[in-house]
Amino acid sequence: MLAAERRDHLLALLAREGKIVAKDVAADLGISEDSVRRDLRDLAAEGLCQRVYGGALPVSPAIADYAARQTVTPDGKRRVAAVAATLVQPGSALILDGGTTALAVAGALPPDLACTVITHSPTIAAALLDHPRAEVFLLGGRIFKHSAVACGAAAVEAAQNVSADLCLLGVTGVHPQAGLTTGDAEEAAMKRALAARAADTYVLASSEKIGTASRFRVLPWEDVSGLITDADPGHPVLEQLTAHGVEILTAG
Repeated sequence: MLAAERRDHLLALLAREGKIVAKDVAADLGISEDSVRRDLRDLAAEGLCQRVYGGALPVSPAIADYAARQTVTPDGKRRVAAVAATLVQPGSALILDGGTTALAVAGALPPDLACTVITHSPTIAAALLDHPRAEVFLLGGRIFKHSAVACGAAAVEAAQNVSADLCLLGVTGVHPQAGLTTGDAEEAAMKRALAARAADTYVLASSEKIGTASRFRVLPWEDVSGLITDADPGHPVLEQLTAHGVEILTAG
């Protein structure tokens, strides 16, 4: 089989199965695992898959920059945000992560809701200026322009000095084995710091993120309270997560 044919075969397998296991492909095609791994490296370099130990997973479309992500499944993000907003109780403290879905959550909060919102996102802080009863605390640090959030040591230290009832966390990848992932190491560390300061953490994940993975792990499933998504409840990934005890809140 020619290299171009192997590439097409791998992409079709990824689309059909949602994963590539290098040893299985090698056995099926009668080639070495090194050849498969080399093909996967080439595909990953083009942004067509996310390499993981033993093979590859679909790459998340949510690793695009902030402006580009605003055009990705906006209706799905609004549905997720509407469900997430119902979890915020009057008088409670909320840690709201950055990102386009979290920005939709800020817009979905009732304007007269009395609450405290802690965020490291300047865009979310600005979006809450017209919520007169919401106290807004902005955590500072180096601004990661790709996602319009504060990251780095100063931001993590600031996060360690707050506490909240609820954290609504954004990720770029949601996968049963790979866990919850994102595309930047410092952003992953910041997300862990935020989640650690809340009694409950729910993950915001519109449908395009389900079954995909990014390079850096944020949290294992046992560290979150549940997942809010607009993906079909019959999606194989959601069925696997439910079987492992993950609470799924469906944003229909």
